[in-house]
Amino acid sequence: MSRARPLGQVEFIAMMAALMATIAFSIDSMLPALPVMTQELTPDAPNHVQLIVTLFMLGMGIGTLIAGPLSDAFGRKSVILGCGVVYCLGALICWQAQSLEWMLVGRVIQGLGAAGPRVVSIAMVRDLHVGREMARVVSFIMMVFTLIPAVAPMVGNVIIGVFDWRALFLAFVIFSVLSGSWLFIRQPETLQPEKRRPLSITMLKRGFSEVLRTRIVVISMIVQGLIMACMFSTISSIQQIFETRFDAAATFPYWFAVIALVAGVSSFVNARLVMTIGMRSLITFVIAVQVVMSTLMAILNGTGLMPEALAFPAQIIWTMTMFGMLGLSMGNLNALALEPLGHLAGLGASFIGCISTMIAVVLSLPVGQAFNGTNVPLTTGVAIFTALALALMQAVPKRR
Repeated sequence: MSRARPLGQVEFIAMMAALMATIAFSIDSMLPALPVMTQELTPDAPNHVQLIVTLFMLGMGIGTLIAGPLSDAFGRKSVILGCGVVYCLGALICWQAQSLEWMLVGRVIQGLGAAGPRVVSIAMVRDLHVGREMARVVSFIMMVFTLIPAVAPMVGNVIIGVFDWRALFLAFVIFSVLSGSWLFIRQPETLQPEKRRPLSITMLKRGFSEVLRTRIVVISMIVQGLIMACMFSTISSIQQIFETRFDAAATFPYWFAVIALVAGVSSFVNARLVMTIGMRSLITFVIAVQVVMSTLMAILNGTGLMPEALAFPAQIIWTMTMFGMLGLSMGNLNALALEPLGHLAGLGASFIGCISTMIAVVLSLPVGQAFNGTNVPLTTGVAIFTALALALMQAVPKRR
């Protein structure tokens, strides 16, 4: 039987971006709903509403450890579609949740399901591309992907205004069904049966051992965790900062759209720069810039030296640089980590995604819960995380 005809690169990039956007849509569209959800689910502990975001990410981290090996054994498409079913189940639990506890249970299950589109999509890219070319393709995917977080808060606002915040979870189900149907109908399987790895404890232990023995993979994985901790901390706190510190809750979705588009532009720039500058040099440079920016923000806001007239513009610019760093580093870090793991891309992407996400969740939780009405805990946390990432990048060997 002949194999299905491969997709053109434009449609492939759009499809992978749509699958990965499951995560962004599941998080960013909820940000405008957090104040209402706080009043209804956790009025006595407003910072606990951040757990609705953070525990979704925790479930996603756990799920990546499962989805990758399954995709190596059974193929990419079937695993993504199966995870879509789990994701929809979690969304329906959240839709019916009457307490914060049940909401968090549903969000963890949603995160478990979202892990499939996230990690297996990267493995599909690695099946077809390698090295800087993979980084370039991932950059284009991230560029399209950022259109979702740019519009998600506004979409969330519309859904909340027309219906209520619970309707968001039905929107998640519809989005997952549409993206999964696109994959099912149009995308040929990228991992052919002869290249699949049997699912066994012995094979998993060998694969994990190989990942942990490869220095560049370990370093890239930890740096990813630190950069993701910056992102998780920012997403967890940003709505509260706009509402409490700047009294700008009404305009938050529009500012967030502008900020997210910066990440899209940075991914486009990365797709061009990475082919000439190289992954390691570009990652190191953008992290170094963020160390300086975040340290200045933490000092100026913490000491009261930041003029009040400049505080809001400075917050917008700093957040733009944060998302810009993501666009100029995450695709490259993924490509850097997976370059030596082509023979076990699913397992490698799974293990790297799991560990980096766990690192990010553990580090970002105290930053989010430390919110005190100012941006000082956030900018201080990001300054520390990026400084550690910069130090680790010095141990990545240079390539000729």
